[in-house]
Amino acid sequence: MRQMRNVLQAATVLAASATGAWAAQCGNDASGFERWKQQFAQEAAAVGVGKRGQQALAQARYSTSTIAADRNQKGVKYSLDRFIQIRLGSVDSFAGQARKRKARSPGFYQSLEAKYGVPAGILLAIHGMETGFGRNMGNTPVVDSILTVAYDCRRSAFFTPHALAALSMVDKGTLAPGQRGAAHGELGHTQFLPGNALRYGVDATGDGRADFYDLADALASTANFLKAKGWQAGQPYNEGTANFRVLNEWNAATVYQQAIALSAARIDR
Repeated sequence: MRQMRNVLQAATVLAASATGAWAAQCGNDASGFERWKQQFAQEAAAVGVGKRGQQALAQARYSTSTIAADRNQKGVKYSLDRFIQIRLGSVDSFAGQARKRKARSPGFYQSLEAKYGVPAGILLAIHGMETGFGRNMGNTPVVDSILTVAYDCRRSAFFTPHALAALSMVDKGTLAPGQRGAAHGELGHTQFLPGNALRYGVDATGDGRADFYDLADALASTANFLKAKGWQAGQPYNEGTANFRVLNEWNAATVYQQAIALSAARIDR
């Protein structure tokens, strides 16, 4: 029931954000950010963001580090071999690390596959590639970063629903106002954007909230996301399969998808 409430709330936020032009005026530098926040507060209120979320919005700062990261993106233009070398070192070494983690909690990964159909190798590959198995989950305040890219004119339409979702999560108490994440507001062990976190978050520990900085919640949420996007239990996930295409929902870069599939196969062998 709690997960259904999350889905309904996320649907409300995302539907409201898609209904028309936003009143808040985007900008290309910090000069209009405070004015934009005042305008955006009205839109947040319209989708149900209450006192705590509004306070987080009022206290948010324009993130120059987020803008620098966003405007210096070059895209993934590497060959698969080069991408693996940069991100993983080698498939063998990366898979070896993942297998050790799997061996520590085999029952946990088995339970996720039984419930969502997603094998351990896929979840561990994503976990390792996103944050080095939780070693680097980002150091930028999530609310600052997601509001900054929602304000910035380059991709305001894309990030606005995620900004509203982040404020909704603060309001619910599932995201601390000062929580740190990656440069574009990605959260936790597997780097969920807030809108996806609100929609697909799973409380695997039973403590009443989906905490993306808790490993069990983060991996259950990742499995839930993939299942919702069409993952087929027990089916192959090598390139050209239906499950491989689901990986595009996680990351649109082909080399990223290929690296996940190759690593997962080595982890699960």
